[in-house]
Amino acid sequence: MMGSALLALGLVLGTASQLRLPGFPLGIGEACLVVWLGLASLHLLTSSRICNPTALLWLLAFWGCFVLIQSFGAFLALLRPEIVDPELVVHDIFAYLLVATITCLIAATLRPEGTLRQSLWFLIGFWIIAMAVQLALGWDYFRMASVDPWYWDRFRGWSENPNQLAIYCAVLTPLSLHMALTSNGFARLVAVLSCLGTFVVGRLTKSDTFLISMALSIPLFIALQLRSWLTSPEHRLSLRFAAAALLLVAIVPLSLSLLPYGAATANDVEGMAAGMMKDRGGDATKATANLRLSLWQDALQAGLESGSVGLGPGPHLEKPTGITDKGVPLPVEAHSTLLDVFTQGGLPGVIIILSLLGGTLVLLLRARLDALAVLIFALAIFSISHFILRHPTVWFAVTLGLVLGSVRRPSAQARIGS
Repeated sequence: MMGSALLALGLVLGTASQLRLPGFPLGIGEACLVVWLGLASLHLLTSSRICNPTALLWLLAFWGCFVLIQSFGAFLALLRPEIVDPELVVHDIFAYLLVATITCLIAATLRPEGTLRQSLWFLIGFWIIAMAVQLALGWDYFRMASVDPWYWDRFRGWSENPNQLAIYCAVLTPLSLHMALTSNGFARLVAVLSCLGTFVVGRLTKSDTFLISMALSIPLFIALQLRSWLTSPEHRLSLRFAAAALLLVAIVPLSLSLLPYGAATANDVEGMAAGMMKDRGGDATKATANLRLSLWQDALQAGLESGSVGLGPGPHLEKPTGITDKGVPLPVEAHSTLLDVFTQGGLPGVIIILSLLGGTLVLLLRARLDALAVLIFALAIFSISHFILRHPTVWFAVTLGLVLGSVRRPSAQARIGS
């Protein structure tokens, strides 16, 4: 139980970058994770049983390929020392080492229906408390000297910038939904509270990517639930099956009947969508989009110039023309997972990342774990405009998907039933 609590606390405080002590290399969250790594390693050494061998094999294969690809790119980067910052390279190496160790030890030591599920409940419980404290800070119920919970009009809580908190909310919203779907009674109520509260906090960050990922994830989740109700044997004679069948029959004529209304209100919908985004889609949003586009073009060019094999860990882009702040350190990142991986690991790096996420999504779809499949989809949307590979919470979600997806695959269920 102590290990589950430490892991959950480390994940919750992983985004609390404003709570870090000056000059100390690790934050509170990272320190908790390091202590958990020690406990998990000791448990693995004293136990001869690996809890999730299939998921562990996936992760070992991925990280082995990832290290080889990044190492080869690092040798090429020595030929271009002007765009290599040794401090940032070391930062990326330690970040990758931390998340790689966490994922492998989670797969090796946590049992799906035991310590892993216990960790999930600790995660939700700690997050509800942390969420309440951060909201109380944001509305001035009390103050902390080192914490400013607002970045202009965007809520950031304990994080340095709102996007860090938005990524966390993109993980916790569907994760809480999964716990609500797989629980009963008071536990389900707690999970629903976490899901709704996390969604609200995510909107307070005014992250356009969070809004888009949730807007696309909700209809996907509904579609997956309809699939489950229509094809699962346990729902064949239930009210859910009848409702899903009726909706499926009615959806085509209903959609056709709404076409004229949709065409007439297209401009209003566009204005409402712009109003939901930060700066209401104004000049600042357009300037940010142009800057991102410039960074993405530079990242693509840098990756191609490396022969599509990458330049190793760390950022490798020179400052684009859109950045005028002289305090911005060089080099910079593209703020897109696939493009940043392309600059670091080239085309092979992109392929293994897509293979891992795609394989995890397929496992979850086959296992009918709809909320977790939506979680991987939401992370894929977030990865388009953010670099998410250094976040322990992101890797916890991917590892959770691998573990539960491999345990509950149809072939395994068939063997259990026989």
